Amino acid sequence: MANTGKAVGFFITLIVLAILAGFLYFKFWWVFSDGTKTGELNSLTYTGYVWKTYEGEIILTGYGSKNSQGTVQSKNFKFSVKDREVAQQLTNLTGSKVTVHYKEYKGALPWRGYEKAVVDKVSLEPGDITLEDPFFL
Repeated sequence: MANTGKAVGFFITLIVLAILAGFLYFKFWWVFSDGTKTGELNSLTYTGYVWKTYEGEIILTGYGSKNSQGTVQSKNFKFSVKDREVAQQLTNLTGSKVTVHYKEYKGALPWRGYEKAVVDKVSLEPGDITLEDPFFL
């Protein structure tokens, strides 16, 4: 009887650990969104307390809105950069119109950056970046 209780406790522990591992995978490692954005690179900073990461912001411009006709609106796209080479390219392009390829996760990790969107490629021309996912080919 004691062995049955230990076995049930062991399987419950395994199930809880599997659910926790699945939650962590989908929250922090599963790519939720994969795409490109084009706008004016506003800033790129190297910041952090323990893990130093590159954090940037692009101003995306848009025309019109649902409530008013003929207005110009802008939206900020905040992102992190893991790759130092990509960060150097972005630093050189601050103030320019750029196209970035990014992957968005449901959660941010401190060593990956503060934002959920992580930029992995940058270009001056919108057509230079191609998505690697076969869905887009």
